[in-house]
Amino acid sequence: MMTPAAAGPNEDRASGPGADCAALAKAVTSQAAGAGAVFVRSYEPGEDESGLPAGLATSAFVYDNALAAIALVACGDVSRANLVGNALTRAVRRDRTFTDGRVRNAYRAGPLGEGAPALPGWWDEDKKIWAEDPTQDGSSAGNAGWTILALLTLHQATGEASLIADAERLMDWVTANVSSDAGFLGGFHGYDPHSVPITWISTEHNVDICAAAAWLYRLTGKVRHAEAALHARRFVERAFTGDHFLLGTKPDGTLADPSMLALDVQLWPWMAIADGPAEWRNALKFAATHLSVGDGFDFNGDGDGVWIEGTAQASLAYRIAGDSVKSGQLLKTLEAARTTSGFLNATRTARVSTGLSIDPTNTAPDFFYFKRPHLAATAWAALAATRWNPFNGKRID
Repeated sequence: MMTPAAAGPNEDRASGPGADCAALAKAVTSQAAGAGAVFVRSYEPGEDESGLPAGLATSAFVYDNALAAIALVACGDVSRANLVGNALTRAVRRDRTFTDGRVRNAYRAGPLGEGAPALPGWWDEDKKIWAEDPTQDGSSAGNAGWTILALLTLHQATGEASLIADAERLMDWVTANVSSDAGFLGGFHGYDPHSVPITWISTEHNVDICAAAAWLYRLTGKVRHAEAALHARRFVERAFTGDHFLLGTKPDGTLADPSMLALDVQLWPWMAIADGPAEWRNALKFAATHLSVGDGFDFNGDGDGVWIEGTAQASLAYRIAGDSVKSGQLLKTLEAARTTSGFLNATRTARVSTGLSIDPTNTAPDFFYFKRPHLAATAWAALAATRWNPFNGKRID
């Protein structure tokens, strides 16, 4: 495990830019309960809820936790970032079923003991069985990319060499298992040990892999990482239409329906790939025209509410684009979503649609964000407030 460093100066601040850092610190400390590794629960019950739905009550999504680790480094709180990082490294090294270095989409929240990290689940009283979610048990290429970015961020902060080895192990899983001629596929879905391949390609996932592989190449000089970054980048280039990015492809390999939009897909490519074509930044203007709602941003442009995580991403994107005024305005927008725990709600309205499916193997648009305190929204807000680009580990001037 990594050696903790001194906590950052923002950990006890309750308002202003340090509020997100303080909220993340509080969540890690309380849920680690003195252990050396922890996965932080992704959601807390909303103000009108007595508890979370069974499928979320014990869930710590790996993307959310990778973001939290990166954000804590940005906050100067390396000690708590290490606690989450230790959980991520444990996940790469040990799995209850597989030995190939993959990470799952979610793990059971809380302190880790010895052995493989447990997966989320709940007792189904009606069926009298222990139930799990096949999507959470699966392994997404994009989530692998974010885990690698978190490990490399922690390596940058600590100098711990084993983090590079763990990141390479996970990247090697990506290139060996989800690569295709066109780009990196979605990953795997379903229960152990018979998860099935996801054959569509996500622009967002390829951005994540491109950034992670390029960072690994900068550190190691190994050609296979440069090749992986180039392979992912070529798909991102294919997905660009002149003023915005398409979601990716359908399972048959044809490009996704152009009417299906997502905010993060418009922001991440040029945030992550600094030497991409200048025209890629046209996607920010496209997002402002088609995906803004009120004083923030929607997920998919149907105007049904402010998506807090995406609005935080947009704040950071505007900072990278050199518009500090717009970036600051969006940071103020986020404060309306602050809860008593310090976490930001995922939405300001009761529900925000995405147009996407929870189950990556079907097309039912049943994936929604609800007005619940959300780890990822808070982590992105911390990144925006600290001006930290999670794709390359650099603070923006």
